[in-house]
Amino acid sequence: MASTFLKAIGGLAVLGAAGFAAFVVVTAPDRQELSTWANQGDADLENGRSVFFAGGCSSCHAPAGATGDARLVLSGGAPLKSDFGSFHAPNISSDAEHGIGAWTLAEFGDAMTRGVGRDGEHLYPSFPYGSYARMTPKDINDLYGFMKTLPASDAVAPPHELGFPFNQRVLLGGWKLLFHTSEPRVELTDASDMVKRGQYLVEGPGHCGECHTPRNALGGFESDKWLAGGPNPEGEGTIPNITPGSKSMGSWSESEIVAYLETGFTPDYDSVGGSMVEVQKNMAELSASDREAIAAYLKAIPARD
Repeated sequence: MASTFLKAIGGLAVLGAAGFAAFVVVTAPDRQELSTWANQGDADLENGRSVFFAGGCSSCHAPAGATGDARLVLSGGAPLKSDFGSFHAPNISSDAEHGIGAWTLAEFGDAMTRGVGRDGEHLYPSFPYGSYARMTPKDINDLYGFMKTLPASDAVAPPHELGFPFNQRVLLGGWKLLFHTSEPRVELTDASDMVKRGQYLVEGPGHCGECHTPRNALGGFESDKWLAGGPNPEGEGTIPNITPGSKSMGSWSESEIVAYLETGFTPDYDSVGGSMVEVQKNMAELSASDREAIAAYLKAIPARD
């Protein structure tokens, strides 16, 4: 009987190893086709600047508390705390050794849209590639071109502080299989060009859902509660509902949303607070038409309680 038992254990071990090997193959990092990035030409730096602020790059990657031009030094920011541990935003400055100055457009694009690092590793979704996946190759090319004009820094960010099993990057392939998609977050029928532009900005570079949409136990969006608010993914407090069903913002007009994004003042003359302060600073850098598009989209999506 002992021999039979050992054989059974051995068989299970072989099956387990085979299953894990299959998992690794199926969920291996998936790069974009190189043709995706071919023939992009010279970057449109003005558009790249706009994409930079829409994407909130400095909010995470500039030094904590940075103001003015220091917000353009992307040396790595304050830790992003979560239920899974603390993530440290890396140096993404133009420094060739410590930043991403020596990366190719394809390497940068794979990180942005597929969550794949330069060395072929899975990136943690604390970097919102789940939203950036909707960005166009042109916008990514223009963004990278603009970022290469910014100051270089030789700072080195500390490693992530994650316990087991979250420190096992191989498992991120399974997370991507479950949650990573470039499909629209909401289906909008007969949407105007302005609403479509707003959808692109909110669901893509603006990555608004990363904070304003509640998540399940594995960190994936609860898709039926898009932008309905929920617990603050970084710790204390809550993030508000910004759909038309919101008790606070649901009654705001499009023009009032536009004014809030530009000035930081609500219709009742309160001012923006918390982590939204940095977001509003970025929104103020966008064109008036882009702020109007964001507002049009937020009024067009389904209302959630």
